[in-house]
Amino acid sequence: MMSFELSIALRYLVTRRKHSFISIISCFSILGVAIGVAALIVVLGVMNGFSSSLRDKILGVNADLVVNSIRGGLRDHEPAQDTIAAIPGVSGVMPFVYSEVMLSTPHGVKGAGLRGIDPAAARTVISLEEDMFRGSLRNLAEDREPPGIIIGKSLARLLGVTVGDSLNMLSPSGQKSAAGFTPKIKIFQVAGLFDTGMYEYDSSLAYVNLQAARDILGFEDDLVSGLEVKLEDVYAARRIGQRVEAALGQSPYVVQTWIEMNKSLFSALKLEKNAMGVILVMIVLVGSFSIITTLIMLVMEKKQDIAVLMAMGARPGSIRRIFMWQGVSIGIVGTTLGFGLGLLVCFLLEKYQFIKLPGDVYPMDHLVVLLETLDLLIIGVSAMLLCFLATLYPASQAARIEPAEVLRYE
Repeated sequence: MMSFELSIALRYLVTRRKHSFISIISCFSILGVAIGVAALIVVLGVMNGFSSSLRDKILGVNADLVVNSIRGGLRDHEPAQDTIAAIPGVSGVMPFVYSEVMLSTPHGVKGAGLRGIDPAAARTVISLEEDMFRGSLRNLAEDREPPGIIIGKSLARLLGVTVGDSLNMLSPSGQKSAAGFTPKIKIFQVAGLFDTGMYEYDSSLAYVNLQAARDILGFEDDLVSGLEVKLEDVYAARRIGQRVEAALGQSPYVVQTWIEMNKSLFSALKLEKNAMGVILVMIVLVGSFSIITTLIMLVMEKKQDIAVLMAMGARPGSIRRIFMWQGVSIGIVGTTLGFGLGLLVCFLLEKYQFIKLPGDVYPMDHLVVLLETLDLLIIGVSAMLLCFLATLYPASQAARIEPAEVLRYE
């Protein structure tokens, strides 16, 4: 059964006729809360989606853990590879070679990061095969001359090549000759093109098989730059990284997690999300201030009604609860409308993708929305808490009204 305090509060909230001005102000209060809540949901959803999409793209190209040596390279890496693969939570291990090289064609010259990989192991560690839209990862495993190379879509466009074309690779290691130090140059044939959706990777990465990378860089046959490790749970990187360090023992191995390798980027994104959240909470705060205004004006308008209620036996606590219920009701309606509006906008952004982003500036070509239950819960609780706090002062003022003073002049 509805209490008389709530009944009177709802009656005041939808009042008409001579007090319609109060209802208009109540509507604006509801609208202020709703807009603030909707803005919080949309902005935090977009920022969560941006961070999640960026993380997935980074982890698609890079491994969750990287094991290398303080000596600059790993020799006889097979025992360490087998040890890491046996650790629970590890889904794949791949040796790799990395260096900076120069790629050239008659159409252009571009520096690139060369990654020598094992094509068979790459399927379980990185997303190269899923990102390829032309050619095949199997082409890298073929022992052919010239050896195959897989490059990004943007890099291929800069060099003016496609699958089947040849390009020259200039290695920084070079060769000693009678004329002095000369760069080492080798011809490669484009075996595939990939598109990760991140311009930074698509314009600067090239993949060859391990042996071809060793040949162009002058590495010995048992030398690799390190081991890339894929995990079943990316958020367990620190814990499993510690297990890897313990399993490898007192050796020159260095283990880095994806969190450590991208710490500055994700810290900046987290700080930006928190800052935007604080700024947008101010919008809800503005809505809660309008609730204070509404209730104060209502107290002034309803002094006679309050005095009559108190003369009939209503206690100050009941009067206080009437106005607290009214403010909370505004908060509930505003928060509910805000959730509906925010979720609708997020749905439309995700389904129709009508806001496009330049791919050479951002790591995705449209806004990605990801709603997290904890964020939604915090938004709802925060909005209701602010609305509740906004009722305390007007409600206490209403409870302090002296009925004798008000009714004396009526």
